[in-house]
Amino acid sequence: MDNPAIQARFRLAFPAFTLDVDLSLPGRGVTALFGHSGSGKTTLLRCIAGLEKVPGGFLRMGDETWQEGEAFLPTHRRPLGYVFQEASLFPHLTVKRNLEYGLKRVAASARKVSLEHAVELLGIAHLLDRLPERLSGGEKQRVAIARALAVSPRILLMDEPLAALDLARKREILPYLERLHDELDIPVLYVSHAPDEVAHLADHIVVLDQGRAVAAGPLTDILARLDLPIKLGEDTGVVLDATVAERDEHWHLTRVDFDGGHFWARDAGHAVGQRVRVRVLARDVSIALQHSFNTSILNALPATVEAIADESHPALALLRLRVGASPLVARITRRSVQALELTPGKVVFAQVKAVALVG
Repeated sequence: MDNPAIQARFRLAFPAFTLDVDLSLPGRGVTALFGHSGSGKTTLLRCIAGLEKVPGGFLRMGDETWQEGEAFLPTHRRPLGYVFQEASLFPHLTVKRNLEYGLKRVAASARKVSLEHAVELLGIAHLLDRLPERLSGGEKQRVAIARALAVSPRILLMDEPLAALDLARKREILPYLERLHDELDIPVLYVSHAPDEVAHLADHIVVLDQGRAVAAGPLTDILARLDLPIKLGEDTGVVLDATVAERDEHWHLTRVDFDGGHFWARDAGHAVGQRVRVRVLARDVSIALQHSFNTSILNALPATVEAIADESHPALALLRLRVGASPLVARITRRSVQALELTPGKVVFAQVKAVALVG
């Protein structure tokens, strides 16, 4: 069976919370385990890795059962790669020796990711002879990820790998993580509390709150829900899959088509025909009853109001809109909701600034 699903059932009590999950996760792509600090993300990852032994737990990885009843496959026998917040490289070994260390676990016949491929994916060929003390934080994490890949894992577990990095180092490493997403057919479970990382990388998301999975599904569908206890504040918004359809070199703009319409965005150099992601934040979506041409806003799309919900501040409301087959979320004032007589089912125009789009 190609790309089989991952099934996980765990219940484990702690003084602060109880992890209680029953999940079926896709066997390909990146699944984000998302939630606020203390929601159980890392605990769930440790259960999947076998670092936490849960009595009565169940874990099936494709056609292999790693835990059921009294059967428990120890961590060292699970074909997985694990990347922690800190790179934890062996300080006395060069980068190359660090990478080679994990190969001892894998027979040559079972290696699906060559060391050379891992080095190329993470862009670390020029670092192979260095000791860890001579690496930046971003370089150390790239080496740690390459080391995890070198064992040819059935699954890659990543526990907030960017949390210890500053903004510049995060921006340095994100393109390499995107390459892993695009080029490797290895499922990734990615723990994060950062919405921007999830928007860049995830295909599927599990939202955890106080040890429970309160939502799980495709990224865009879950981000468009208004009923979740996890509040994202200024990061509320959706991520859409799109295709670059046109480049306006004179004005340095790009038109991206998605299932429901198109947006004009700042030209980021993507080739026509290239698949991209577009993140549309709720704060950058306004509502009009008619299409206005005398405005600086380039994007105005026919939309239908699907739902209206309270925001954290009593002056504000969140709207879920449907644009063709795609959802959008808008944050506007309750005064505007009343003035425009907005109700579910009403047809409006969703206005989005071009500068607000992130590919």
